[in-house]
Amino acid sequence: MSAPHAYDVVSSERIYGGRVISLRRDEVRMPGAVTSVREVVEHPGAVAVVALDGDDRVVMVRQYRHPVRRYLEELPAGILDVEGEPAYRAAARELAEEAGLAADEWHTLVDLLTTPGMSDEATRIFLARGLREVDREVQEHEEAEMTSSRVPLQELVRQVLAGELENALAVAGVLAADRAARDGFEGLRPHDAPWPARPAAS
Repeated sequence: MSAPHAYDVVSSERIYGGRVISLRRDEVRMPGAVTSVREVVEHPGAVAVVALDGDDRVVMVRQYRHPVRRYLEELPAGILDVEGEPAYRAAARELAEEAGLAADEWHTLVDLLTTPGMSDEATRIFLARGLREVDREVQEHEEAEMTSSRVPLQELVRQVLAGELENALAVAGVLAADRAARDGFEGLRPHDAPWPARPAAS
């Protein structure tokens, strides 16, 4: 859906280009014929995986996150950094690299606009079942010390509600997986469902 005419972009300037993200400054026409500056973080998009085993346990990884200066419990996840790669294949690659696992059954679980007040980042979280072990190929420095564990889904729900699990993708994925499980996993979208919010550049 395009923006209403009242919010047309008058001018746009790229002010920073980094390895993963870029920053641009938009001058936007607001209601009342005034303009305002909006700074937008451009992001290539990301994927995450709720990998659920036959004992209703979710695969979690522990990773250091420099912006918050601590380790977080997270879902296997990564950015969409391979041009033209289908999102579910990116998710499968991350699951193999971070947890040494593959899955026989994939569904789209939930789509997120992670921080729409400041970024165009779009993330798709997949549900993966029918897990099996594969060789783990470490690709990044952070992955070298990454550890994985399997935690009961209901324990993760408890952690979310207790404020103990804080990673946004993990919170959304866990709660969506819990709801999907209660519904017998009926009605989930296919792994290659349309994703209009995915940034075109990715």
